[in-house]
Amino acid sequence: MSASIRLLLADDQALVRGALAALLSLEPDLTVVAEVGRGDEVVDAARRTGPDVALLDVEMPGLDGISATAELRAALPACRVLVVTTFGRPGYLRRAMEAGANGFVVKDTPARQLADAVRRVHAGLRVVDPTLAAETLAAGASPLTGRETQVLRAARNGGTVADLAAALHLSEGTVRNHLSAAIGKTGARNRADAVRIAERNGWLLGG
Repeated sequence: MSASIRLLLADDQALVRGALAALLSLEPDLTVVAEVGRGDEVVDAARRTGPDVALLDVEMPGLDGISATAELRAALPACRVLVVTTFGRPGYLRRAMEAGANGFVVKDTPARQLADAVRRVHAGLRVVDPTLAAETLAAGASPLTGRETQVLRAARNGGTVADLAAALHLSEGTVRNHLSAAIGKTGARNRADAVRIAERNGWLLGG
């Protein structure tokens, strides 16, 4: 038998991480060599353990999985990355691939298919959830500028325009202009709807 494929798992939910480790370890050619719960722990853990494939969640403390993908690919180019996430958002897929991910699947992927995705990524192939790939093509790239994205991120938790302006060190008029532009670009009815649409499409990750 050929050598096992060495895996690093990164997910902030310990139960999910443990379940993934248990399922993948049942495969005779897969070995979990590291588990971390934060995105900013990925590169150090990979340097210590030398994984062949890293399975990264998107939303983690310290550093999101897409930023962690970029850092890992820069630090250890031979380590391939498979993003495994609860949030199958088109914007996430696009950004993950731009960051250097080799695959993107959702967590409800059956265990056997997930193991096969790991093998295919290890073999140098790209693996992408087909439904999400179609949605990504349909959605296109984010229409929001960096500042509009920043303002919508700040608006996720509510607050008045004055609150947002103070938090972002912008004038209230500037905040209103960015909110208005974001509402128009997303085709939303109001600020809350713009946040919802941008979140659904994965345009607000980070920040």
